[in-house]
Amino acid sequence: MKNANEPSVIVEIRGDEAANEMFSLVRERIIKPLVDVSLHSFDLSLPNREATADAITLQAAAAVKKHRVAVKCSTITPTAAQVETYGLSQRWKSPNATLRKALNGVIFREPIVLDAVPRIVPGWEAPIVVARHANADQYQATDFKVSGAGSLRLSFIPADGSAPLIHDVATFGADGGVALGMYNNTDSVRAFARACFRQALRLGLPLYFSTKHTVLKEYDGAFVEAFEAVYRAEFEHLFAQAGLGYEHRLIDDMVAFAIKSSGGFLWALKNYDGDVQADIVAQGFGSPGLMASVLAGEDGETCLFEAAHGTVARHYKRWAKGEELGANPVATIAAWSRALEHRGTLDGNDALVEAARRIEAAVRATVASGVMTADLAGLAGGRSPVGTAEFIDAVVARLV
Repeated sequence: MKNANEPSVIVEIRGDEAANEMFSLVRERIIKPLVDVSLHSFDLSLPNREATADAITLQAAAAVKKHRVAVKCSTITPTAAQVETYGLSQRWKSPNATLRKALNGVIFREPIVLDAVPRIVPGWEAPIVVARHANADQYQATDFKVSGAGSLRLSFIPADGSAPLIHDVATFGADGGVALGMYNNTDSVRAFARACFRQALRLGLPLYFSTKHTVLKEYDGAFVEAFEAVYRAEFEHLFAQAGLGYEHRLIDDMVAFAIKSSGGFLWALKNYDGDVQADIVAQGFGSPGLMASVLAGEDGETCLFEAAHGTVARHYKRWAKGEELGANPVATIAAWSRALEHRGTLDGNDALVEAARRIEAAVRATVASGVMTADLAGLAGGRSPVGTAEFIDAVVARLV
């Protein structure tokens, strides 16, 4: 299926380890033979980030902002041990964090529901999409140990020179303790809310936002107020037209609801809560290899698609020793197909949209026929697993 028009542009961001091997296989065996699309490629592998002093990540971010559609492979954020192993000059920052900051984006993680793969939570019939506000909170907090007796005070110094705001937090005894200073930004919370409402409308899903504002009355309360204000001012009429609802729920109530539900909603969470619940949802639907991810920019159009799993180091080590690569490529295929679909939607290119849908149907048909990698075969029971390349070739056979 070739597009007779000028090829559309998708920014391709290459990565590391087994994830990059899968990424390349999908590109070469599925995407290139099926469609005409111009790929602007950026190598964000750890060695190339070292070679370019991480300038390549900023170049990739600029290209994503320009072209609005990208597909990304998982990358390494180096540990102290990997700094030595790779001979790095420093511990380079997370490329995802750099891209997220450049796009002022929100990460949405969506499970790929396959009828042939039993769910760990059997009642989940439709996807639960998790939106994580990946800004500040615990991840940019200041925490420290207190060695002995003393008092802890938290202060805010206004930039306008007015009187500081001071809170006496705690008094420590001789055994000391631990302390934590945490924050977030109102503009970031509002941008997160807008992105969640837009994504819910795009997916046709009701939106739930959960916090513990009964405990963190001011902190979580500010999140609740921001969501409610954005909803009332900008999205309430759009949700009504679409027949969708928005509701805030306490997180403990929401967790109980989610477990007992049949799925089919978007779940917005603060940073730490989203980190935890996204992993729970991924496992509940069967495998991290079935979790898709999109970084949606604040403009409502820019999207970077990626498999939610990491670089799959365990499989890579086996492959490097000469064993067959056995990682599950379903989420990687989904990242590519969804990038094609979004590019086609933005450009009015029906051929790209149709190609994306054909790829998705081929994946479903492949799994339904019993062709599965080890993680899925173990869930289905009685299946002989195939390797990554064999699975991809089985998908290709259904596209010919």
